[in-house]
Amino acid sequence: MKKYAIIVAGGKGMRMKSDVPKQFLPIDGIPIIVLSIRKFFAYAQNVEVIVVLPETHIKQWEAMQFQYFPDANIKVTTGGITRSASVLSGLGLIQGDGLVAIHDAVRPFVSIDTIRDSFDAAEKHGSGVAVVELKDSIRELEGNVSIARDRSNYVLVQTPQTFDVKRLKEAYKKAGAGVFTDDASVFEVAGNVVNLVDGSYDNIKITTPEDLS
Repeated sequence: MKKYAIIVAGGKGMRMKSDVPKQFLPIDGIPIIVLSIRKFFAYAQNVEVIVVLPETHIKQWEAMQFQYFPDANIKVTTGGITRSASVLSGLGLIQGDGLVAIHDAVRPFVSIDTIRDSFDAAEKHGSGVAVVELKDSIRELEGNVSIARDRSNYVLVQTPQTFDVKRLKEAYKKAGAGVFTDDASVFEVAGNVVNLVDGSYDNIKITTPEDLS
C-alpha cells in the first residue's frame, strides 16, 4: 500500500525566542526538519514526503531540500492559518488510496519502530496514533479549585498520527470548520475509533530553548 508522510512545519520560533523558525534550527549542524524527514526515509525509501510550510519559508526550505535531499521524492505546499488547514493542504496532494502519517517537523527523535508501528496499525485498523503514559500526577482545574485525577486513565499524544488516507479525508469533510489540535481528534469526531501505539519519551516536540538543549 502506498505510504505518505505529511511533515507539518508551521512554527515561527516565538516560544523558542529565535528569529529562525524552530524547524530550521540546527542540531549538530543539521536542521531539525531534515532530521525528522530522514527518519521516515530510514523507515522506507519509497515513502512520499509532503512538507507543509508557510509561504514565507518556502525558499529557505527549497535550499535545504537541494542540499540534503536532491534526489528524494518530496513535495511542498503552503500551510493554512490553523494546523488543520495545513494538514488539509498536504492531503490535497495525495491522490488515490494509501496510508498517511502526519508528523510534527520538530519531533526529530521519533524512532523508526514508532513509525513502523503507526503504519502497521493504520493498515490494520485505520489509524495508529503514538502516545506515552503520564509519569507525573495530574490535577484538573475547575474554576478556582483543582481536582486530583487518576493518571492511568490518560496518555500524552505525540506524532506520527497515521491513518487510512480515504478515511482521514472523509473525517475532515465531516469535521468542518472546527478547531482541532491534532488529527486524531478530527478522526474521532467523525465517528472513528482512534487506535493507539507506543510512542517514546525521547520523541519530544522541540518548542522551547530547554527542549533544544
